[in-house]
Amino acid sequence: MTAKDAAKLLLNSGFMQMRSKGSHRIYFRENVRVVIPFHSGKILHPKTVQQVFTAIASFEVNQTEEQINQDEENS
Repeated sequence: MTAKDAAKLLLNSGFMQMRSKGSHRIYFRENVRVVIPFHSGKILHPKTVQQVFTAIASFEVNQTEEQINQDEENS
C-alpha cells in the first residue's frame, strides 16, 4: 500500500488532514491521530499500514455499537 492509497482510505473513513510537516501528513478524527510518511510512491511499512486499518476499524466498531443501541431503544 502506498501513502496515497492510505490517505484515500483515511479520508473516505472520515479522517481529515490537519497538518503536514516535511514529508509527513497528519490525519485526525475525534481524538485519533495517524501519521503517514509520503515518499514518492514507495510502499508503506507494514506497521504503518496496520495503524491505518486499526484507526479505521475503531470507528466502525463504535458506529455498529451505536446502531445496535438505537435499535434496542426503538423496539
